[in-house]
Amino acid sequence: MIKRVLIANRGEIARRIARTCRRLGIEYVAVYSDADRHSAHLAGAVEQVRIGPAAAADSYLHVGALVDAAVRTGCDAVHPGYGFLSEHPGFAGAVAEAGLVWVGPDAAMITAMGDKATARALMAVAGVPVLPGSETATESAEEILADAERIGYPVMLKPVAGGGGKGMRVVRAAAGLPDAVAEAVRLGRSSFGDGRLLVERYVEHPRHLEVQVFGDRHGDVVHLFERECSLQRRHQKIVEEAPAANLSGAVREELLAAAVRGARSLGYVNAGTFEFILDAEERFYFLEVNTRLQVEHPVTEEITGLDLVEWQLLVADGQRLPLAQDEITATGHAVEVRVYAEDPAQGFRPAPGRASAVRWPAAVRVEAAFDDTSAGYGGLPADGPSSGGPSSGGPSSGGAEPVAGTPTAFHGGAAPAFGGGADVPAFYDPMFAKLVAHGPDRPAALRRLLTAVRGTALPGLTTNLGFLAELLQAPDVVAGRMDTHLVDALTAAETAPADLGEGKPSAPARRGDRTLAAAACAAAMQLPPLGEAPASPWHGAVGPFDRLRLDPLAPLGRIVLRHGSRTLDAGLLARRGGTVDVQVEGNRFTVTSAAVPGHPGLVQGAVGDAHWTGLRSATGWEIAVDGHRVALAGQSFAAGATGAADTTVTSQMPGTVVGLLCEVGDRVEEGDALVIVEAMKMENRILAPFSGVVTGIRCAVRDLVAAEQVLVELDGAAEDVAVESRAA
Repeated sequence: MIKRVLIANRGEIARRIARTCRRLGIEYVAVYSDADRHSAHLAGAVEQVRIGPAAAADSYLHVGALVDAAVRTGCDAVHPGYGFLSEHPGFAGAVAEAGLVWVGPDAAMITAMGDKATARALMAVAGVPVLPGSETATESAEEILADAERIGYPVMLKPVAGGGGKGMRVVRAAAGLPDAVAEAVRLGRSSFGDGRLLVERYVEHPRHLEVQVFGDRHGDVVHLFERECSLQRRHQKIVEEAPAANLSGAVREELLAAAVRGARSLGYVNAGTFEFILDAEERFYFLEVNTRLQVEHPVTEEITGLDLVEWQLLVADGQRLPLAQDEITATGHAVEVRVYAEDPAQGFRPAPGRASAVRWPAAVRVEAAFDDTSAGYGGLPADGPSSGGPSSGGPSSGGAEPVAGTPTAFHGGAAPAFGGGADVPAFYDPMFAKLVAHGPDRPAALRRLLTAVRGTALPGLTTNLGFLAELLQAPDVVAGRMDTHLVDALTAAETAPADLGEGKPSAPARRGDRTLAAAACAAAMQLPPLGEAPASPWHGAVGPFDRLRLDPLAPLGRIVLRHGSRTLDAGLLARRGGTVDVQVEGNRFTVTSAAVPGHPGLVQGAVGDAHWTGLRSATGWEIAVDGHRVALAGQSFAAGATGAADTTVTSQMPGTVVGLLCEVGDRVEEGDALVIVEAMKMENRILAPFSGVVTGIRCAVRDLVAAEQVLVELDGAAEDVAVESRAA
């Protein structure tokens, strides 16, 4: 058996792999960049190896540094996790050449499946349904036009070496094809080093399904059922579930059989995911094979009760698959959400930062880059399952002895975290956690997950939790009427998902109401605990902000808050036990609150029918209303606050300068791009807020910059800088 593994990754997936290693008695070596020197994924490792600076290209993407670390620390295997180099044939080959075991499909399989044209051709030969499309990949606009005319519009242009939807273009008529081809070829060359394109028929409103397969070196191939990943934004999955919703039994059997047939034809070894699209008539077509463990693998573990990381290690060690196909069963339903440090209100712009406190929900599986900060939290035991999952003794079953391959201890891992561990650096993907709920059926799993999302508190960090809470309540999602365009349609309509039904927009999101509700919660937090009198009758009931103790319109006091440039007046009207009536800008709110056990200063409660959490910060209050973060400052804090000078342009997030588009003396117009800052795999174009002349440049390409750091100086009065985000 493998004795020591180097985990060539970071964050939640590194902790996930480490947990299985601990349970199996396998030692593991952790690697880290300068940005991760105190990260929780280092805990429990027999050795921790620095592999380079913060930038991924100099650390987690540095093949030589990773292989050298594995050899120097006496490892006999390398697990790549997902992302980074997990599907890099050069890394897999270098590991093998060093005499180490690669935990995953070999370099030849990664190469074959990484070329979409090759993968498509191999699947067609195996009898797996493929979309009508080009037989070969090319950069020739003439050849692509001929293929498109033969296939029929609309068509999809797909970079042959791409992934994650990057570079794909939909073309609906011949007139738009030349420009689309030129753009896709250019992006393919710059992003993947290969500009060749495939042309396929475009399916309107498809569902995205995938099948988890495993193969071993003895010729055995099995499936572990399917997953649905139709809820995506810009081709990136955000909600996954198993099994697929509203899928007929006959189609399910055909889909699973096709995936196994394809894997067997390839001689596939280790974990793999066969991805498909499903059209409105329930016809499925092959998309691609991911030759690694998937982000969404926990939903499969939840319904099967199996540990996919253990299976990977066993197969890599040359052993047979632990179970035959007829021994693998599925119980109940599981749904997962990905938690990102990003701002949905700003086009899902990356929002790296630090959570001043962390509270994870207790009733669901949590895979996270850092632990709950409760004073009494020390991680779950390294062995023994938690509660709430399949009755077959699966990953969330309580009390039963784990079956072969059962994952355990889901709150990120049992070993204590190093330091605070609540940072989300700007250098890597913004996903830092996953919440996974299992239930006897889909409605129960969705309800549990919604409760978990609402019960998660990460004050100080802007996340997509509020958006996820709305999405899980959307009528189309609840009913299982999903396709890959649903989320983008909701966000493009600037409509809250919970306000939509049948795919049609209705009332707009009431983001302003959340700010007012948050102000009411902050005001309620200022009341002293029951039975505790204020220090002075002239000091007021709510602290130093209140001088209106005798205000008849606010008998319990008044507080003035700031949200950005907005001033909010909150009057405390009445108190009944733990319930407070607050009026903010003419709107009346009923607020309940209680301290969160084990989290000093953290308060939770309800405001109307919404859940809220709050924490007093150095300059005011961090309030989250149904997961939507609102930072509020007290008037005394806000009065003297000033930003950068009016003639400066600043970065709105920490990151790396990757493009400098102006020089001193340049005349620029309002909206011109001045600087490109890369943060969390996104390029953010910093735009001129007004027309003028560049008088100074305060950054250079490859500089690491902080949020609000001055980048460019202009010659006039500036307004708030605007940011456009697009995929890096």
